[in-house]
Amino acid sequence: MAEVVIVENADAAGALVAAEIVELIDGRPDAVLGLATGSTPLPVYQALRSRLAGRDVLPVRGFALDEYVGLDPAHPESYRSVITRDVVEPLGLDPRRIHVPNGAQATIQHAGDDYETAIDAAGGVDLQILGIGTDGHIGFNEPGSSFASRTRVKTLTEQTREDNARFFDSIDDVPRHCITQGLGTILRARHLVLLAFGEGKAQAVADAVEGPLSAILPGSAIQLHPHATVVVDEAAASRLRLADYYRYTYANKPDWQGI
Repeated sequence: MAEVVIVENADAAGALVAAEIVELIDGRPDAVLGLATGSTPLPVYQALRSRLAGRDVLPVRGFALDEYVGLDPAHPESYRSVITRDVVEPLGLDPRRIHVPNGAQATIQHAGDDYETAIDAAGGVDLQILGIGTDGHIGFNEPGSSFASRTRVKTLTEQTREDNARFFDSIDDVPRHCITQGLGTILRARHLVLLAFGEGKAQAVADAVEGPLSAILPGSAIQLHPHATVVVDEAAASRLRLADYYRYTYANKPDWQGI
């Protein structure tokens, strides 16, 4: 079972995870981070901005989880643009060391294999940041995704397109396809950190952490990982049956263990 940490709010979660990332970078300046997009990881990136100020972070490497297929990388909602705007520029990272799957139509047939090769060449991901969708997806691994899947093209569900329509002028502008790290790819990272905030994520969190292991709930794949940490606020934790146990174990764990 993943370790579940219940915190007061998203800012507290951001500070906790940022401290873990800083410790990782202190021990390995060229650490490889797995970078999620969307609103969920923003508190982590915001906390890192102050914690990494004045440090040499140019050796840090990163791999984004996913990208839309056929969307111009210069489009403000391409994940290349989002990662640049939310992570690379605020933290002072070297953009040449931060990778995003190639969603160009011309090379899409082998883009997944190319990305897997790049991750392997970097030595794998040290810490992977994850969010979870209301339908339980992580990355763009929609319900039904194989736990052994690699980086590949997926068709987005209508629910995911509706969830992401707020970033576009209309749902008609949301691409129907994406290229995403597979669940098998994500599970190869050495540490998974899944964040979730708000009542709307409560059921997905409960199913991922305490429900049966099932492809219908891709987030449940974290149960297979030897070092997975789930950081949630009280609202997102509201449907966890073992919430009191999680609070107790975290309050009494040795300081040296971190998360």
